Amino acid sequence: MPTQKKSPETDAIFTQLTEVHAAAAADPTVLRRSLDAKATVKVGPFSRRGQSRVPVRAADHDFHPEATVTPVGLFLPQTDALFLYGITSKVTSDCLVDCLEHWWQEYGTQFPQVRTLLLNLDNGPECHSRRSQFLARLVQFARQTGLQVRLAYYPPYHSKYNPVERCWGVLENQWNGSLLDSVETVLRFAATMTWKGKAPLVALVTHVYRTGVRLLKAEMEALEAQIERLPQLGKWFVTIPATAPA
Repeated sequence: MPTQKKSPETDAIFTQLTEVHAAAAADPTVLRRSLDAKATVKVGPFSRRGQSRVPVRAADHDFHPEATVTPVGLFLPQTDALFLYGITSKVTSDCLVDCLEHWWQEYGTQFPQVRTLLLNLDNGPECHSRRSQFLARLVQFARQTGLQVRLAYYPPYHSKYNPVERCWGVLENQWNGSLLDSVETVLRFAATMTWKGKAPLVALVTHVYRTGVRLLKAEMEALEAQIERLPQLGKWFVTIPATAPA
């Protein structure tokens, strides 16, 4: 396949990302997080075309899976800590922010000095910077936690640079040619993988999320007044203040 050429805008995005990440690494009040959802896993006796140490009998079609699980990852580049959520419903904007909220409620006390949460994302359909429900939930999260939230997106065709993406290859190697014939099996493989010697913390999310939730145009206009976008790169860099603007 031909190599995707970088445009001037892409170069500008990466320059800004480098600056933002360097500033975050030097500031103990800023915590950088990488957020992404992996490809959905179909649960059942299906062939995964990997290699196994023992012979495995598997079906060669997966038209009717017994269930599905979509891993959602929250990764901390500074500490190499990985948190995985196994989602059995559709991954929506509400789902992604619920994972973020759960993580902060459970582990936020470990970061008493943090005042800003920097999120790396890939501008996917449920988390891009124009997704009204995603922004609305993050504004709510910022107000409730007192955290400033900064969104820093990777441009199209370059999401592989999002740090959590590197963890997905390790997870694929972990279950390799095994049969993922139950939700519990998927979670067990996820819990036993390691990233730089550390096992992730894994949680199952069975809540059923409603798709297609979005704000009305007037509501989105009001929401835009509560956030800040970087000039010329406003689609890629967004700041959500901890308190409502005057």
